[in-house]
Amino acid sequence: MNKILIPLLLVCIIIGSAVASTGVSASQSSGIAWGFLIMGLFGGLSFFLYGMEMMSEGMKKTAGNQMRSILAALTSNRCFAFFAGAFVTMVIQSSSATTVMLVSFVQAELMTFTQSVGVIFGANVGTTVTAQLIAFKLTDYALGMIAFGFALKMFAKNDKYREVGNIILGFGILFFGMKLMSDSMSPLRTLPGFIDMIKGLENPFLGIIVGSLFTALIQSSSAFTGIVIVLAQQGFITLEAGIPLILGANIGTCITAALASIGTSREAKRVAIAHVLFQIIGVLLFICWIPSFANFITQVSGFFGSSQIARQIANAHTIFNVSVGIAILPFTGLLASIIMKILPAKFEKKPWDSEIKVFHLDDSMIETPSLAIDLVRTEIARMAQLLNRMLNAIIIPFISDPDLIRANPNIPKDEKDRLIREIPSNDMIFKHLTLQEGIDLRERKIDFLDEKIHEYLMKIARQELNEDEAEEVFKMTSVTNDMESVGDIIHRNMLPLLKKKKALKVEFSTEGKEDLMRFHRKVIKQLRRLQDTFEEKDKDIAKTIMVKEAEYTELETQFRKKHMNRVLQKKGKSLKTHETHLEFMDLLKQINVYTVNIAKILVN
Repeated sequence: MNKILIPLLLVCIIIGSAVASTGVSASQSSGIAWGFLIMGLFGGLSFFLYGMEMMSEGMKKTAGNQMRSILAALTSNRCFAFFAGAFVTMVIQSSSATTVMLVSFVQAELMTFTQSVGVIFGANVGTTVTAQLIAFKLTDYALGMIAFGFALKMFAKNDKYREVGNIILGFGILFFGMKLMSDSMSPLRTLPGFIDMIKGLENPFLGIIVGSLFTALIQSSSAFTGIVIVLAQQGFITLEAGIPLILGANIGTCITAALASIGTSREAKRVAIAHVLFQIIGVLLFICWIPSFANFITQVSGFFGSSQIARQIANAHTIFNVSVGIAILPFTGLLASIIMKILPAKFEKKPWDSEIKVFHLDDSMIETPSLAIDLVRTEIARMAQLLNRMLNAIIIPFISDPDLIRANPNIPKDEKDRLIREIPSNDMIFKHLTLQEGIDLRERKIDFLDEKIHEYLMKIARQELNEDEAEEVFKMTSVTNDMESVGDIIHRNMLPLLKKKKALKVEFSTEGKEDLMRFHRKVIKQLRRLQDTFEEKDKDIAKTIMVKEAEYTELETQFRKKHMNRVLQKKGKSLKTHETHLEFMDLLKQINVYTVNIAKILVN
């Protein structure tokens, strides 16, 4: 919503100021000061949208960790996904924003398209909470809320209390904007042309079109619902006219997700299609019986003692979205399969493609720091995977040298050919690359990701962060530095050491090879645990890395002693490879130290 809010505010100010200059002459002909009316209307709308944005920001910062936990725990359970979507949308005050978030998450492979469908259903329920709050006629208390929220924001020492102050301040500004709009429109009650135009909205198709277009313009169904409620509070529209506008708003809110899906993967595009399809199905289910639905809403609202049109419109908005969500939820799988047929799978490049790029970082998430930090974690997990593959590849030429096999006179030719064929000479993923070319490629990827993650973290740091989020940004910065250092050890230290070892033209001893391979496997396990820590967001795995530190340090000491015993016994191969052996063991130890250090950063 930020992308549309500032331009819209500027347009409101410009239009209002321009028309205000002609207000006197216009009022002479119609008795209505059109300039001041339009300035008040647009100014009120500006306050309304700004208040909603401020309230949303406060709620995101207050409930950020809960949002992250809920989305991280999403499974194939459609009911849980439904309630998760409702909660997240209630916090960020926009079903469009939730759907854009889903597009980003599916694009980043943090969830599947099928998982996202249930969240979309819930998102439409969550957005009705705003309408229910707006329907309470609290405009008379708006200035009190502004004063209290401002005081809390300015003088509270605790971050959470300051964010609560932001929420109350935003809520007060929202209602103050509603009051300005409402007061500005009061003179229109005496204007027959305006009354006739509003009555025309009782035509369901016209109402849906108007609701769709206006919601698409301001990219917030909650904001448009608030405007409809203001019209109802002034007595300009009936319930029968308000319902089509609300139905149209549900379709218009799809535009944001549709725009966000441009240029994304087919899985992400399916999320946007699901959002559009869900809204259209819901509107089609209700459009033919709007009068009956209006009677039902009147009876239900009357049962709870409310005869106000504004309250009834809010109730209609809620009942529509809840009933459609519950009705379609059992058919999630069917809807997903239909969308799969509309947009079938095709070959796409994967994140492990040889192209050097970020895959998970999304600038649209920056304004929700807790979720943006999650994207950073996922990209760091990818860095850990790259390091794992680099370390897996580097051990092969150290322990298996085809040139030494060919030069060994004690091995029969057929056996030599077999042994050489069994030595991997190409990268395990990119078969067209040699082992060293694969290591070089991943080193470039690590450096690129390190730079891009730091840039992304700096963007997050420029947001208003709470203490926990600021601490997370600092941790992630330290982690990526250590990850990049591990990559340097492999590329800048182990590769030159390999050339040094080749120059010796002698293999490690059999015992030496076994020791190096055993310790290498232990370090690989540590890197794998580190990757799992980030992928599963589980600090217990990081604690396991720390627990294993003492065990692996002791193991490295034992291997070093065994090697020195072989040297003292003047075993030929051990003597010649002594320096290279210890250097390689030491480099593996350094990687383990960095891995443990990263685990400590995550746990503390």
